[in-house]
Amino acid sequence: MLANPVAENVFGTLGTVCWTIQVVPQLVKSFKTKNTEGLSPILMLTWGIGAAPLGVYVIVQDLNVPLIVQPQIFGVLCLIGWGQCLYYGAAKRPHRTAILLTVGVMLLLGFFELLMVIALRSGYGISPFDRTPLGKEKPGVLFFGILSAILISLGLLPQYYEIWIHREVKGVSKLFMFVDALGGVFSVLSLAFKEKFDTTASVTYCMVTVLDGIVLLLALILNPLARRRRNRGQQIVAPISENANTSLSMQQLST
Repeated sequence: MLANPVAENVFGTLGTVCWTIQVVPQLVKSFKTKNTEGLSPILMLTWGIGAAPLGVYVIVQDLNVPLIVQPQIFGVLCLIGWGQCLYYGAAKRPHRTAILLTVGVMLLLGFFELLMVIALRSGYGISPFDRTPLGKEKPGVLFFGILSAILISLGLLPQYYEIWIHREVKGVSKLFMFVDALGGVFSVLSLAFKEKFDTTASVTYCMVTVLDGIVLLLALILNPLARRRRNRGQQIVAPISENANTSLSMQQLST
């Protein structure tokens, strides 16, 4: 495909917008319900951590600005979601503790990302402020690209476990998953219009799209089945409850 800087930045911007707002529906859902049951805190934390090596990779590769901004916002929002899991979830951490842990991890990952960018560029004899791409063939650069793909892909495995336990997609905003997958698609399209296609970065975006798509597919299949199970349970419980009330009334009349 021919390089097209305009298309590259348009799709990159669309991908960034999607990965800026995709976690927001989940954050709103958790805040409104004051409950994160069914949402894996490991998913949110792993994605938040995985955004750091992805940030290192896109910076040293000097991808377009939207794709550089993207993992920073993505990581912050995922860590906020993790903080909600700490506060609203089974652990029920105190409000202050949840905030301190969330902010502490954000600062730690931000420092790690900055340090790694400086170390990589300095290690290859390039000024930290030089925006010359290092090239993914360099082992250090490739490591961060692969690491981000692994972390972001593995992050969804605990969510699949939650789905298996509940036998439905529970606690996860479907809009969150859909917009997240859409962001991956736009990001891949952005790379397709770059002068040199970045395979390593595209693997991360493709994995997110596929794994999110599986969650959405499971929601379409399992959630209607779960609703029917609940409805059958209510139909069974209602007559039993009615009979119990009738028996109690008869006993009261006889006395």
